[in-house]
Parts: sequence; C-alpha cells; structure tokens
Amino acid sequence: MPQNNALKGNHGNSELGAEEWQSMAVKNLAPGFVSLQWSPGPLGTAISIDSRLDVKDVNGDQAKLVPKAETKLYHRRWVMLFLFSSVSGSNAFMWLQYGIISNIFMQFYNVDAMAIDWLSMIYLLTYIPLILPVLWLLDNRGIRDVVLVGSAFNCIGAWIKIGSASPHLFPVTFFGQFVCSVATVFVLGIPSYLASVWFGEEEVSTACSIGVLGNQLGIAIGFLVPPILVPNVDDMDELAHHISVMFYITAGVATLLFILVVFVFQERPKLPPTQAQATARSIPPEQYSYTASILRLLRNKPFILLIITYGLNVGCFYAVGTLLNRMIIEHYPGEEVNAGRIGLTIVIAGMVGSLICGIWLDRTKTYKQTTLAVYFMSLVGMIVYAATLNLGHLWVVFITAGALGFFMTGYLPLGFEFAVELTYPESEGTSSGLLNCSAQVFGIIFTICQGKIIDSFGTLAGNIFLCVFLLIGTIMTGLIRSDLRRQNANLLAKAAGPSDCQNGSISAPTVIHEAKL
Repeated sequence: MPQNNALKGNHGNSELGAEEWQSMAVKNLAPGFVSLQWSPGPLGTAISIDSRLDVKDVNGDQAKLVPKAETKLYHRRWVMLFLFSSVSGSNAFMWLQYGIISNIFMQFYNVDAMAIDWLSMIYLLTYIPLILPVLWLLDNRGIRDVVLVGSAFNCIGAWIKIGSASPHLFPVTFFGQFVCSVATVFVLGIPSYLASVWFGEEEVSTACSIGVLGNQLGIAIGFLVPPILVPNVDDMDELAHHISVMFYITAGVATLLFILVVFVFQERPKLPPTQAQATARSIPPEQYSYTASILRLLRNKPFILLIITYGLNVGCFYAVGTLLNRMIIEHYPGEEVNAGRIGLTIVIAGMVGSLICGIWLDRTKTYKQTTLAVYFMSLVGMIVYAATLNLGHLWVVFITAGALGFFMTGYLPLGFEFAVELTYPESEGTSSGLLNCSAQVFGIIFTICQGKIIDSFGTLAGNIFLCVFLLIGTIMTGLIRSDLRRQNANLLAKAAGPSDCQNGSISAPTVIHEAKL
C-alpha cells in the first residue's frame, strides 16, 4: 500500500502551462483538505496569490472542496517508536562490535587492519545497491513489513556470528556481519517515516530524534561493551570464549526484538495524526509512481544539495567511529577500554544533541537556520578534536570528542526532518533512504582515505582531511533554499476555518518560506 505520494511539480516552475499550474497549485497549496479538485474553465484563468476560489456551479473555473479529515493521536505510537528504536539500536551495536577492539580481532583472526575495517564498512557498502529495492518495498508493502524483514535479517546475522568464534572462521564472521548489514537497509531510514505516520505536527521532529537516538544508543553500547566483554588476552581459547559470550548476548537480544516486532509492531493508526498525513493517504494508489517519485526528488535542487551535505557530515562520523580505536591507540597505547569510553562519550553527547535539536525544531520550525548552525559547529568540533588528540591528556580527548559528538550526531535528525520538509508529499522513507545512501558512499570513501592517510602521515593529517570536507558541507548548506512544504500543508489546514467550508471558498495563501540566511 503506498504511503506518501507524488508532488506533481514545483510551484516556482515557470515552464508549467496554465492548466498544469492551476491543477498543481490547488493540490499543493491546499493539502489540509482530503482533496481539492480543480476543474479549469475554457479561459484557463490563472490562480493569483491571495485570491479566493469560489465553489459555484458555473461554467467558469470550479473548485470542489472536501471537508478536513478527522485526525487522532494514539498512545500506542510510543510503543511503535521505542520498539523500532530498539531494533535499530541492536543492529547499530553489531556495526561497531569489531571496530572498537580492532587490534584484538586482528590478533584473533590473524588479519590486517583493513579486513577488520571492512567488517564495519560492509554496512555502508551493502546499503548502496539495496536501498532502492527496499524503498520500493516500503512504498508498496508498508512500514510493518520493512521493519519485520529488517529485524529478521538482524536476528539471522547475529546467530551466524555465534559459529565464528574460532581463529580460522573469519569468513563466517564476515558473512554474519554481511547479513546484519542487510538489516541496516531496512531500518536506517525509517525514523522520519514512522514519525510522520504516527505523530502529530508538534511532536514529529522529537519523535524522529528519538528514532535516531535508538540507533545512536546502539552505537554507544557498541563502543562501551565489547572492550569490557572481550579483554585483550594472549590465550586464544580464553579469547574465543569471551568473543562467543558477546555473540550469544547480541543474538539473544536480536531474537527477542524480532519476536516483539512480529506480535506488536503495527503498520499505521486507523486515523491519521495530521492533516498533511491525511492528504497523503487520500491520493489514489494509481496516481503514484515510485520511479516518477525518485526522478522528482532528483530534480529537486535544494534536496540534492542536502543529499550531498548530509553525506559529507555523516560520512565523516562513520569514518571517525570506524577508525577511533586506531586513532586512540596510536597516541595512548593499551587504552582499548578508554577508546570505547571515548566513543561512548561521542554518542551519548550526540544523543543529547539529537533530542535537543528535535525539540527545538518542534518549537521553532527553523529548519534551515538550525541545520546550518549545527553543521558549522560540527566543523568547529572536528577542528578542536584534531588539534587536541595528540596532547597526551585523555581527559582533554573526552571533552573534545563529546563536543564533536554533540553536534555531529545531533545533525542526523535535522537532516531527516529538513529533507521531509523540502520533499513533501513524497514518501519520507524515500527521502531518508537517499540521504543515507549518500552517507554510506561518503562513509566508505572517507574511511578508506582517512585510514590510508593515518597510516602514512598520522592522525592529525587524517582528521584535517575530514575538516576540509566539513567546511565544504557547511558552505553548501548555506546555499540550500528553504521551502517548508509540510509546514505549509499543516498551516493551511489550520487557517481554513469553519466559515471557509460553510461559504464554499478558501484562500490560496502565499507559500511560506523561512528567512534565508
């Protein structure tokens, strides 16, 4: 069943004909109503800003007005959100359970650093070819089936890795990690989609932040727990036992979450939470084309800029997370546990940043300004982290890494929510999926390049490499034109009072834009 459907064009497109503009304008400027059908008259009169559309039975232009849909918020929306967040967190934990103790796994499996790095990068690589089929599945089967399949892959991969706790079974552990990476494709882009389907307009950004926060919590546990469960010992049998215990714990958690998804997770509420969501539901399935939706998104210039800037920022985060152990061990030998704690500090600070940013967006709706400010502070945080890493004081690294995480991880829900605003009423899953695809591409590139730079020139040069691309991303973010389409839909629905419906007419207000920075 299609969830969100196609925006027929951009109101600023001067190449649209008169009749196309009339039809498109009514659909785009009045999404607060279940449907508003425009029938152009023989003269093809254009719709002017702040004009009134009178619903009369005449031979001229006609507008058919259907009353606003009933909306409702259900308490169980929080159950859906926290269950999904738990699945996402479980999968994120397995992404980093090798990388944060890479030196130990290099010794155990007798492989080089690049092989261990690929246990993390496989998550990024798998996402790229699979995201479009998964987005098609999301649009045609819905969120429940997508989360269910993702949870199943997560569970299967975790059990496969149980059989790899032996020094000669690196291919088995790689295959298990590959299966877990497939699960990532099914869950990584869901937060904004789930938030729009289940949550009201005053809490949708907070809900998206909590969905992202679940993934970050899994990463935090992935930084903290593996160094504790798998100490650096020389006895291979003892080391195999510790690794096996970690694998059994992750498999047990993944299995429990899969069972809960099967019996608890639901597709969507009976009544939509917002007028914007009601409008999305009202568009007939036959009017929606998945391919056309992708093509429209790729022609949306502000969204394309956001895709690139999001990929640059999150790609840097992936590189830092993957290579953190190598960077810390180079300057602080034997500090595997503290490397994990520094990673934990990055993510915990980022979780706080994500939540604060989500609440801030719900209160202010300043998507462009907030995104740009957080991006710039991510650049500042990366510069400070790079400059202080080699000072010889771990407590300084904890502070600078925490500041970096607060902004860099706090940016994640901002990107999702800004994308939804720029692309409404296209599917939230589609826009989020394209953002994440960009992040995976840049993540692979940055991880490989930074790893090579660290090997050849040291950690400072590797971190400067990331700073350059964060600077580019900050400049490009400033160039994004803010077009808050989802906010327009909800605001117009509120503005259409009872008198408008009774009199049979509505106003066509100017599309609302944020002040450009």
